[in-house]
Amino acid sequence: MVAHRPNIFGIVNITEDSFSDGGKFLNPQAAVAHAADLLAAGADVLDIGPASSHPDARDVSAGEEIDRLSAIWPGLRAMQCALSVDSFQLETQKWALAQGVDWLNDINGFGDPHMHELLADASCSLVVMHAIQAKGIATRSAPPYGDIWEHILAFFETRLETLTRAGIDPSRCVLDPGMGFFLGNKPETSWVVLRHIDRLKKAFELPVLLSVSRKSFLRALVDCLPDAAGPASLSAELFAARQRVDYIRTHDVGQLDQALKVAGHLNSFL
Repeated sequence: MVAHRPNIFGIVNITEDSFSDGGKFLNPQAAVAHAADLLAAGADVLDIGPASSHPDARDVSAGEEIDRLSAIWPGLRAMQCALSVDSFQLETQKWALAQGVDWLNDINGFGDPHMHELLADASCSLVVMHAIQAKGIATRSAPPYGDIWEHILAFFETRLETLTRAGIDPSRCVLDPGMGFFLGNKPETSWVVLRHIDRLKKAFELPVLLSVSRKSFLRALVDCLPDAAGPASLSAELFAARQRVDYIRTHDVGQLDQALKVAGHLNSFL
């Protein structure tokens, strides 16, 4: 049964080469309109991605990321909603902090110590993501040897200790185990992490975010293209909700919001 409603991060990719929706929202007007649609569909937070992070994505400079964000920021702020910037680049993160961003989402888990003092002085929430790649975007590397969960838990133990020593309150942190190519090139690794996602909150007693929307490990099971992976994504997201994941990051906000409402209503009869 779905016992609670996770908060929903709606994905707004202002990129030309995201694996699922590259080019659709690179135009600022299209991006702002899409953001408004996601809010109307039930998003709690808008997660703005100014560069892709899949293995075939091209390099995008921090300057280009900031230009893309600057073009839509006034329109987003006018919506008076919670905004997240999804970038591992320091200059982009600094720019976002200067704009009063509500969340920073870093696929490199805020591993650069040059950013820690600024983060300690800020008040925004932080999505601290684990990835087998220490820096940069995802690759097609093999998963690490041994138990992937031992790798994930060791990463967060070390990273949270580092951030805490730097003066960053751990209560600001939300933990993301990474999925898909961030866990390696074998789909089974992501299935192992998803099946036992409750381990993360139990280990650290911090909120958990999961991002499985349209990921390759789901598509490998059902043999479909990214745009057709909505049902597979929803199944995985509802499983995560049953494990009491706190945040779910998704492309398909409306279908997840509706499914959670129905599941919650049915749960009220039990």
